Amino acid sequence: MTPLFAQDEAKLPAPEQFHLFLLIGQSNMAGRGKISEEDQTPHPRVLCFNQEQKWEPAVDPLHFDKPSMVGVGIGKTFGTIVAEKNPEITVGLIPCAAGGSPISSWEPEGYHAQTKSHPYDDMLKRCRVAMKAGQLKGILWHQGESDSNPKQSVVYEQKLHELIARLRKDLDAPEVPFIAGQLGQFPERPWSADKELVNKAHQTLPEKVPHTAFVPADGLTHKGDQTHFNAESYREFGRRYANAYLRMTKE
Repeated sequence: MTPLFAQDEAKLPAPEQFHLFLLIGQSNMAGRGKISEEDQTPHPRVLCFNQEQKWEPAVDPLHFDKPSMVGVGIGKTFGTIVAEKNPEITVGLIPCAAGGSPISSWEPEGYHAQTKSHPYDDMLKRCRVAMKAGQLKGILWHQGESDSNPKQSVVYEQKLHELIARLRKDLDAPEVPFIAGQLGQFPERPWSADKELVNKAHQTLPEKVPHTAFVPADGLTHKGDQTHFNAESYREFGRRYANAYLRMTKE
């Protein structure tokens, strides 16, 4: 990887042609799918902002929130499709998801014990460094499992809307597309009323908040744990996120 990394870092495109995408949420955004050869084959115009805050070819795992668990996610497929659609650009992925994180930890000074991190504050620092090289073009969100309980589900929509407004303000990107993915729908684990409430917050986003999209998870399957998608489902989800973004921006 080192020669590729050195070569790609030396050849970052002009900022206006370096389109950056922020990946945030919990474990299904971080990715927990089994890695195969295709997931470790880089695309020449899809880069990842790594843990050391350096740009390198994007290969799975992109995330590092829980090193022993990370795997295939949506990011690499998403980036590849967007890059293929526009040969003039390079895609830069900024992975910042934290497995198990409730939406309350995506507030300033919010702390997440499982990953010993401050998800929002850490993301903001990383994203601001990354944005020195390019332009933020989209925010991808998958989260909500940790809020699917009686206490947190009732305030989830309000917190989600506040998060989007805060991100756009803090990143100086008032109209940046924000794309939310649906929680997994697995027959073996029927949704509770609280999960239905969280889902509704995601599903109604486009009606309530400008420049947002909702990506359904219909037909996607889990990897055996009734929580995390399997690798092929992550790749399909990445295609759906990419198609949603392309529809929003008509690229």
